[in-house]
Amino acid sequence: MRIALDAMGGDFAPGPIVQGAVQAVQKDADMQVVLVGDQAQIEPLLASAGNVRDRLEICHATQVITMEESPAMAFRKKPDNSISRCWQLMQQKKVEAIVGAGNTGAMVACGFLLRLFLKGVKRPGIAALMPTQQGLSILLDVGANVHPKPEHLYQYGVMGSIYAKHILQRDKPRIGLLNIGSEEDKGNELSKDTSDLFRASPLKDQFIGNIEGRDINKGVCEVIVTDGFVGNIVLKVCEGVFDFVMKVVGKEIFGALKTELPLAQMALGNIIKRYDYHELGGAPLLGVDGICIICHGSSKERAIENALGVAAKHAHAKLNDLIVQELAAGG
Repeated sequence: MRIALDAMGGDFAPGPIVQGAVQAVQKDADMQVVLVGDQAQIEPLLASAGNVRDRLEICHATQVITMEESPAMAFRKKPDNSISRCWQLMQQKKVEAIVGAGNTGAMVACGFLLRLFLKGVKRPGIAALMPTQQGLSILLDVGANVHPKPEHLYQYGVMGSIYAKHILQRDKPRIGLLNIGSEEDKGNELSKDTSDLFRASPLKDQFIGNIEGRDINKGVCEVIVTDGFVGNIVLKVCEGVFDFVMKVVGKEIFGALKTELPLAQMALGNIIKRYDYHELGGAPLLGVDGICIICHGSSKERAIENALGVAAKHAHAKLNDLIVQELAAGG
């Protein structure tokens, strides 16, 4: 399993990014990671790699697209950037997957520019894992496609269902369409047309109709379909609420249980470990010919290690083959 990792992407690159790669290959004896970025900065960070150094390769790239840059402008001004080099390695079949914590817009745009889509896929979408009372669910799209057509959203349901079945181990995933109300006549034309597509499709028995934002964390369905604009807002609101609640709850617990401080710390730590994005790794860009895992910009060692593990898991599950087969069969 060869994975290209953007060593220069993210708020803390390259140190924690490279360390995350070292930890990942130490954990998985079958994994090889190609670190894409400035060799002069990366090489010294591999001094502690020890006996896994031979499975950590460097692909030199002289430029970096920052978080603030416009992807279109950056691609013109910085042709030798680390994100483009990662995608080119996958296009050339030199790696099976790419992982990056850098500019999300650039990660998505580069794949679109190369038209590296799976057969039958009209528009790839970013899928994010959402914690619920019933376990994890998948929300897509969360930023790749802010002006989708009904067929795009329908395909997100197809791809999300395959992901939920083979990665989340849900036998018959339920699919819900995020809307402003659960009633069938609610929403705009996009929502209504998408709902019609689901009801007339092979997924009609899995489609539960419209769901509201408050239903997401209740776990009413395993696949939540929406456009990239709304999905991105939902994702970031949930991240912010989780951070806020953990700080408030932590303060109250530690204040009330002073005599049982170790127990309180353990309980809070278990909650954070279960739901924190560092533990989930990253969000896959479903629908591309290859595997692309997009990490949070503030990812550190643990998140990168987990993201590389997620990429390997996707490869072993052969998700892309299943997506192509399902779309070809009219799913």
